[in-house]
Amino acid sequence: MPLVIAMDGPSGSGKSSASKGVARALGLRYLDTGAMYRAMTWWMLRAGVPVEDAEAVAARAGEPVIESGTDPDAPTIAVDGTDVSAAIRTREVTNAVSAVSAVPRVRERLVALQREIIGAGGIVVEGRDIGTVVAPDAPVKIFLTASEEARAARRARDLAADPGATVTVTRAEQARRDRLDSTRAASPLARAEDAHEIDSTELTLDEVIETVVRLAKDAS
Repeated sequence: MPLVIAMDGPSGSGKSSASKGVARALGLRYLDTGAMYRAMTWWMLRAGVPVEDAEAVAARAGEPVIESGTDPDAPTIAVDGTDVSAAIRTREVTNAVSAVSAVPRVRERLVALQREIIGAGGIVVEGRDIGTVVAPDAPVKIFLTASEEARAARRARDLAADPGATVTVTRAEQARRDRLDSTRAASPLARAEDAHEIDSTELTLDEVIETVVRLAKDAS
């Protein structure tokens, strides 16, 4: 059975860096499901769809063609053939993605795409509902977390080019996202009962990667 590692956790916990590092260490593919929801959100904003209107979002959720690359050294995300890897990381998209990702029709479509990619072979998949919904049978499930302060500082560094993205502002926006993602009716952010919880607050990236690799080898 191909090795599937489900990596869940809130924003700023270090999922992306850790997931790519684990994929490289184990020779696996990598999938950022959050980028898929961001890509959908980017398309909705560009199309002028009011993202707080769930019915409007649902009505057009089947239109964009979203393609995800799975190379951990060069992950890509494209919408209708256009590379949106940078465009989806803006604060505009970040602050709208929770509303779009809460729409059941959006989740149904993207979960189907995610499962199709997962089915092609060994992979590390990061997101918020991988261990609970997308791949509940994954042999290795991780729930990666960190303190609010650490997560806000990391996210602010990611948005360093935006002068408005101070740690204080980022922490407030992050708290709002955490609340929305954890309380939505469709596939909320949650730790799978059989997931290994790792607090990355005081750990280096290498230590997180080593921990997950060890768990994966123990499970194989």
